[in-house]
Amino acid sequence: MRIEGKTVLITGAAKRIGAEFARAFATAGAAVIIHCRRSRPEAEALAAALPGAGLHRVLEADLAHPGAAEKLFAAAGRVDILVNNASLYCRSELAVAAPELDREHFEVNFWSPLELMRCFAAQPGLSEGAVINLVDQEALQVSPHGGAYALSRRALIDATLELARELGPRHLRFNAVAPGPVLPPVGLEHSKMEKTLPTVPLRRRVEPADLAAAVLFLAANDSITGAVLPVDGGQHL
Repeated sequence: MRIEGKTVLITGAAKRIGAEFARAFATAGAAVIIHCRRSRPEAEALAAALPGAGLHRVLEADLAHPGAAEKLFAAAGRVDILVNNASLYCRSELAVAAPELDREHFEVNFWSPLELMRCFAAQPGLSEGAVINLVDQEALQVSPHGGAYALSRRALIDATLELARELGPRHLRFNAVAPGPVLPPVGLEHSKMEKTLPTVPLRRRVEPADLAAAVLFLAANDSITGAVLPVDGGQHL
């Protein structure tokens, strides 16, 4: 699929990796809809700085609230490419009860992306389209302290594969990217990830530009659906 001239909705796109995706798609000639939760000023500044002045928009929604995803998609209008990037991450142990946090993980990391994918597929007259879900290399293995975060990511992988099978005949493609260590977690921006990087076969972090290139590749390649692509320096091994 040719990226130029297409409209892409990217959730969680105001900052960090989501902003890298927005810049990559805009550079490729797409009109970008930047979703944010609370970072409206950053999202507006990003939209104004992207190539293709006037093409890009900002939409605000809290995907932790049931029903927010459907309203977000209705506000977006026609979408050719959907990138489910927004996520909630908090390490926990599954044996320790944390019902509210567990539900929030699933709402942000699974139910909202699933609803957005359903809305995407329900668009009338959509003859081709691509969805790329950002998951996590932790979802490819049983990780210590993964808790509800890892479970919600595995559920999103399963949904990606099932929708790829169901909707392939309509030329709608569903793929996932499983990143490894890209940026330190929020609040630890100055960390050099000294404990993590020695465990990665390539012994280095994933460059945001490499992650963006993988997302664009999956959006453009008409022969790939139902794939989960690790972009993690081999960490899943």
